[in-house]
Amino acid sequence: MPIKELEKIADDANMIVAGYSFTKNSDGYIQILNLYNPKEACVLQPDGTMIETTMDDLTVLKVQAYYLKNKEFMEDENA
Repeated sequence: MPIKELEKIADDANMIVAGYSFTKNSDGYIQILNLYNPKEACVLQPDGTMIETTMDDLTVLKVQAYYLKNKEFMEDENA
């Protein structure tokens, strides 16, 4: 993935934790990308349930924990 594309993903992310970008999409799902290894990606439901992934099981558990611990920071400003 080109560096410019990674920079845009990072800039558009709702939060970044430990090198993972967390972005809420228009359907309300959370898209997670490892910025150091863009082949590792995951999609979570708002409650943290994994929908699809290219990550190994341990990494999924790690990013789910990051999300659940920090999801309050992804809330809409108007909420």
